[in-house]
Amino acid sequence: MRRVEHVMGFPVSVRIDDEDFPEAPVDGLFAWLREVDARFSPFRPDSEVSRLDRGEVRVPGPELREVLDLCEEYQVATGGAFDVRLPGRGLDPCAVVKGWSVQKGAELLAAAGARRFCLNAGGDVVAAGGPWRVGVRHPEHADRLCTVLDLTDRAVATSARYERGDHIVDGRTGRPATGLLSLTVVAPTLTEADTVATAAFALGAEGVEWAAARAGCEVFAVDAGRRVLRSAGFPVAGERTPRDITYRSTRSTWSPMPSASATEVGRGFRRSWTTG
Repeated sequence: MRRVEHVMGFPVSVRIDDEDFPEAPVDGLFAWLREVDARFSPFRPDSEVSRLDRGEVRVPGPELREVLDLCEEYQVATGGAFDVRLPGRGLDPCAVVKGWSVQKGAELLAAAGARRFCLNAGGDVVAAGGPWRVGVRHPEHADRLCTVLDLTDRAVATSARYERGDHIVDGRTGRPATGLLSLTVVAPTLTEADTVATAAFALGAEGVEWAAARAGCEVFAVDAGRRVLRSAGFPVAGERTPRDITYRSTRSTWSPMPSASATEVGRGFRRSWTTG
């Protein structure tokens, strides 16, 4: 089964390889994501987030409370670099809501009996069963990949500057975070992968080691100087000769990462999704 819908401002696609999987749980997945958009979007004046920000809601509901608690956790963990209440802006928990809501959607599918599926939300991926091949987009060339990874029962998310510009702000300075071109995180859940990727990107160059030190997280990053770093456990599908970026490692705990063009990476990969 395959389906694609546009929800929360980006395409969400699901592929389920289990035979005769029913339509109803997939309907439920997209209904949940539409509900999240209606309730938690800061761009909707009638959403719970907007009404809370204006003081019309005094006590957030349990699900919004869960999201806000995660926001606070990452704000503390990054020393304020990750902040959903930036001066001059309204409350915007989108950096947590996306991964959190898609992860819960994946759990709905699993509870309904799906065992082998891939859920791709605007480039961030939850992979169940596997292995699945996931490509990470080159931060400067849209038609190329930096690397490809094997993913089984894990999630991957990328924060980068190439589509939305300098949209991630370092809450400590109030200025856009520009120390990295892209940062990809693999983690047990998309809640973690997406939020850690955004928080680490906000931290800048120091965010690479911060993310890699998080339990269960593996990291692949390209910094502003076009150096590529990856943590030792990043699940690379294959090694190739460097071509697209100049790769250098600045610490012995990190290793150089080769790249490949989209054409090369695509050969023979029947289950491929692109993150970022």
